[in-house]
Amino acid sequence: MVKSDKKNKKENKLFDRIAPFYGLFYGYQFKHYSKIMQNVKPQFDLSKYRTILDVGSGTGALCGALLEEGLQVVGVEPAEKMLQVSRRKTPGCSFVSGDVLAVLPFEDKSFDLSIASYVAHGLVKEDRKKMYQEMGRVTRERVIIYDYNERTSPFTSFVERLEGGDYFQFIRYALQEMEECVSEMKLCFSEVQVVNVSHRAAWYICKPKEEML
Repeated sequence: MVKSDKKNKKENKLFDRIAPFYGLFYGYQFKHYSKIMQNVKPQFDLSKYRTILDVGSGTGALCGALLEEGLQVVGVEPAEKMLQVSRRKTPGCSFVSGDVLAVLPFEDKSFDLSIASYVAHGLVKEDRKKMYQEMGRVTRERVIIYDYNERTSPFTSFVERLEGGDYFQFIRYALQEMEECVSEMKLCFSEVQVVNVSHRAAWYICKPKEEML
Protein backbone atom coordinates (compact mmCIF):
# COMPACT_ATOMS: atom_id res chain seq x y z
CA MET A 1 0.00 0.00 0.00
CA VAL A 2 1.40 3.40 -1.00
CA LYS A 3 -0.21 6.84 -0.75
CA SER A 4 0.67 10.48 -1.47
CA ASP A 5 3.14 12.46 0.67
CA LYS A 6 0.51 14.66 2.34
CA LYS A 7 -1.51 11.73 3.63
CA ASN A 8 1.32 9.30 4.24
CA LYS A 9 1.48 9.27 8.04
CA LYS A 10 -2.28 9.29 8.53
CA GLU A 11 -2.93 6.55 6.01
CA ASN A 12 -0.04 4.39 7.19
CA LYS A 13 -1.73 4.45 10.60
CA LEU A 14 -4.96 3.34 8.90
CA PHE A 15 -3.16 0.46 7.18
CA ASP A 16 -1.58 -0.47 10.51
CA ARG A 17 -5.07 -0.72 12.01
CA ILE A 18 -6.53 -2.79 9.18
CA ALA A 19 -3.49 -5.05 8.67
CA PRO A 20 -5.05 -7.93 10.70
CA PHE A 21 -8.20 -7.70 8.54
CA TYR A 22 -6.12 -7.78 5.35
CA GLY A 23 -4.24 -10.75 6.75
CA LEU A 24 -7.48 -12.76 6.84
CA PHE A 25 -7.62 -12.61 3.04
CA TYR A 26 -4.01 -13.68 2.49
CA GLY A 27 -4.95 -17.18 1.23
CA TYR A 28 -7.55 -15.85 -1.20
CA GLN A 29 -5.16 -13.19 -2.52
CA PHE A 30 -2.32 -15.70 -2.88
CA LYS A 31 -4.49 -18.03 -5.00
CA HIS A 32 -5.77 -15.11 -7.06
CA TYR A 33 -2.28 -13.81 -7.81
CA SER A 34 -1.06 -17.32 -8.68
CA LYS A 35 -3.95 -17.74 -11.14
CA ILE A 36 -3.22 -14.35 -12.73
CA MET A 37 0.42 -15.32 -13.26
CA GLN A 38 -0.63 -18.50 -15.04
CA ASN A 39 -3.09 -16.55 -17.21
CA VAL A 40 -0.49 -13.98 -18.23
CA LYS A 41 2.34 -16.45 -18.84
CA PRO A 42 1.82 -16.71 -22.64
CA GLN A 43 2.31 -12.93 -22.90
CA PHE A 44 4.83 -12.47 -20.10
CA ASP A 45 6.58 -15.29 -18.25
CA LEU A 46 7.86 -14.06 -14.88
CA SER A 47 9.84 -17.26 -14.30
CA LYS A 48 12.35 -16.18 -16.98
CA TYR A 49 13.66 -13.54 -14.56
CA ARG A 50 15.60 -13.86 -11.30
CA THR A 51 14.79 -10.94 -8.99
CA ILE A 52 11.70 -8.79 -8.41
CA LEU A 53 10.66 -5.93 -6.12
CA ASP A 54 7.04 -5.79 -4.93
CA VAL A 55 6.20 -2.12 -4.28
CA GLY A 56 3.48 -1.60 -1.67
CA SER A 57 3.67 -5.27 -0.69
CA GLY A 58 0.96 -5.13 2.00
CA THR A 59 0.53 -8.46 3.78
CA GLY A 60 2.83 -10.28 1.33
CA ALA A 61 0.36 -12.37 -0.71
CA LEU A 62 1.81 -11.25 -4.05
CA CYS A 63 5.33 -11.82 -2.74
CA GLY A 64 4.34 -15.39 -1.86
CA ALA A 65 2.94 -16.02 -5.33
CA LEU A 66 6.06 -14.56 -6.95
CA LEU A 67 8.20 -16.80 -4.76
CA GLU A 68 6.28 -19.80 -6.12
CA GLU A 69 7.39 -18.74 -9.61
CA GLY A 70 11.01 -19.20 -8.53
CA LEU A 71 11.86 -15.50 -8.18
CA GLN A 72 13.96 -13.91 -5.46
CA VAL A 73 11.45 -11.48 -3.97
CA VAL A 74 11.81 -8.30 -1.93
CA GLY A 75 8.71 -6.49 -0.69
CA VAL A 76 8.80 -2.81 0.24
CA GLU A 77 6.00 -1.33 2.37
CA PRO A 78 5.65 1.82 4.53
CA ALA A 79 3.09 0.47 7.07
CA GLU A 80 4.86 -1.36 9.90
CA LYS A 81 1.92 -3.61 10.88
CA MET A 82 1.58 -4.72 7.27
CA LEU A 83 5.27 -5.64 7.35
CA GLN A 84 4.74 -7.65 10.53
CA VAL A 85 1.94 -9.65 8.90
CA SER A 86 3.91 -10.20 5.68
CA ARG A 87 7.01 -11.42 7.52
CA ARG A 88 4.89 -13.91 9.42
CA LYS A 89 2.89 -15.08 6.41
CA THR A 90 5.71 -15.22 3.84
CA PRO A 91 9.03 -15.96 5.58
CA GLY A 92 10.71 -16.92 2.27
CA CYS A 93 10.64 -13.31 1.06
CA SER A 94 12.56 -10.29 2.32
CA PHE A 95 10.52 -7.29 3.48
CA VAL A 96 11.85 -3.76 3.85
CA SER A 97 10.32 -0.56 5.19
CA GLY A 98 10.21 2.10 2.46
CA ASP A 99 8.05 4.49 0.45
CA VAL A 100 8.19 4.61 -3.35
CA LEU A 101 7.15 8.28 -3.28
CA ALA A 102 10.42 9.08 -1.52
CA VAL A 103 13.69 7.34 -2.42
CA LEU A 104 13.61 3.57 -2.11
CA PRO A 105 16.50 2.03 -0.14
CA PHE A 106 17.98 0.29 -3.18
CA GLU A 107 20.75 1.07 -5.68
CA ASP A 108 19.96 1.85 -9.32
CA LYS A 109 18.96 -1.23 -11.33
CA SER A 110 18.94 -3.56 -8.33
CA PHE A 111 16.14 -5.79 -9.67
CA ASP A 112 15.27 -7.50 -12.96
CA LEU A 113 11.60 -6.61 -12.44
CA SER A 114 9.43 -4.50 -10.18
CA ILE A 115 5.66 -4.70 -9.68
CA ALA A 116 3.06 -2.53 -7.95
CA SER A 117 -0.30 -4.20 -7.39
CA TYR A 118 -3.36 -1.96 -6.94
CA VAL A 119 -1.25 1.04 -5.95
CA ALA A 120 -1.68 3.41 -8.92
CA HIS A 121 -5.42 3.93 -8.47
CA GLY A 122 -4.87 5.41 -5.01
CA LEU A 123 -2.43 8.08 -6.19
CA VAL A 124 -2.89 11.45 -7.84
CA LYS A 125 -1.26 11.80 -11.26
CA GLU A 126 1.81 13.61 -9.94
CA ASP A 127 2.46 10.87 -7.41
CA ARG A 128 1.88 8.12 -9.98
CA LYS A 129 4.64 9.64 -12.07
CA LYS A 130 6.94 9.70 -9.01
CA MET A 131 6.19 6.02 -8.51
CA TYR A 132 6.91 5.17 -12.16
CA GLN A 133 10.20 7.07 -12.09
CA GLU A 134 11.40 5.48 -8.87
CA MET A 135 10.41 1.99 -9.98
CA GLY A 136 12.21 2.61 -13.27
CA ARG A 137 15.31 3.70 -11.38
CA VAL A 138 15.63 0.44 -9.42
CA THR A 139 14.61 -1.88 -12.30
CA ARG A 140 16.67 -3.34 -15.17
CA GLU A 141 14.15 -5.08 -17.42
CA ARG A 142 10.44 -4.38 -16.84
CA VAL A 143 8.17 -2.43 -14.48
CA ILE A 144 4.70 -3.95 -14.04
CA ILE A 145 1.76 -1.77 -12.98
CA TYR A 146 -1.14 -4.02 -11.98
CA ASP A 147 -4.47 -2.22 -11.41
CA TYR A 148 -8.22 -1.96 -11.93
CA ASN A 149 -10.12 -1.34 -15.12
CA GLU A 150 -13.55 0.32 -15.12
CA ARG A 151 -15.40 -2.77 -13.83
CA THR A 152 -16.03 -3.11 -10.09
CA SER A 153 -17.58 -5.43 -7.47
CA PRO A 154 -19.29 -5.07 -4.04
CA PHE A 155 -16.31 -6.59 -2.22
CA THR A 156 -13.84 -4.25 -3.88
CA SER A 157 -16.06 -1.27 -3.06
CA PHE A 158 -16.23 -2.35 0.60
CA VAL A 159 -12.46 -2.70 0.93
CA GLU A 160 -11.77 0.59 -0.84
CA ARG A 161 -14.21 2.40 1.48
CA LEU A 162 -12.16 1.11 4.42
CA GLU A 163 -8.97 2.46 2.85
CA GLY A 164 -10.50 5.86 2.13
CA GLY A 165 -8.51 6.34 -1.10
CA ASP A 166 -9.43 7.74 -4.51
CA TYR A 167 -10.84 4.47 -5.86
CA PHE A 168 -14.39 5.68 -6.54
CA GLN A 169 -13.21 8.76 -8.41
CA PHE A 170 -10.77 6.53 -10.28
CA ILE A 171 -13.36 4.01 -11.49
CA ARG A 172 -15.78 6.78 -12.48
CA TYR A 173 -13.25 7.85 -15.11
CA ALA A 174 -11.48 4.49 -15.42
CA LEU A 175 -11.17 4.28 -19.19
CA GLN A 176 -9.96 7.88 -19.44
CA GLU A 177 -7.60 7.30 -16.52
CA MET A 178 -6.12 4.18 -18.10
CA GLU A 179 -5.60 5.92 -21.45
CA GLU A 180 -3.95 8.85 -19.70
CA CYS A 181 -1.96 6.42 -17.61
CA VAL A 182 -0.44 4.84 -20.71
CA SER A 183 0.47 8.27 -22.07
CA GLU A 184 1.89 9.25 -18.70
CA MET A 185 3.89 6.02 -18.50
CA LYS A 186 5.49 6.82 -21.86
CA LEU A 187 7.02 9.89 -20.23
CA CYS A 188 8.84 7.53 -17.88
CA PHE A 189 9.28 4.40 -20.03
CA SER A 190 10.28 3.67 -23.61
CA GLU A 191 7.64 0.98 -24.14
CA VAL A 192 4.30 0.03 -22.54
CA GLN A 193 2.54 -3.27 -23.24
CA VAL A 194 -1.02 -3.60 -21.91
CA VAL A 195 -2.19 -7.13 -21.02
CA ASN A 196 -5.69 -7.76 -19.67
CA VAL A 197 -5.18 -10.33 -16.93
CA SER A 198 -8.72 -10.70 -15.55
CA HIS A 199 -12.24 -9.32 -15.85
CA ARG A 200 -11.38 -6.29 -13.72
CA ALA A 201 -7.65 -5.77 -14.11
CA ALA A 202 -4.72 -5.25 -16.48
CA TRP A 203 -0.94 -5.39 -16.32
CA TYR A 204 0.95 -2.43 -17.78
CA ILE A 205 4.34 -3.93 -18.61
CA CYS A 206 6.81 -1.07 -19.01
CA LYS A 207 10.38 -0.95 -20.27
CA PRO A 208 12.66 1.60 -18.56
CA LYS A 209 14.08 4.24 -20.89
CA GLU A 210 17.63 3.68 -22.09
CA GLU A 211 18.86 6.87 -20.39
CA MET A 212 17.69 5.41 -17.07
CA LEU A 213 19.85 2.30 -17.56
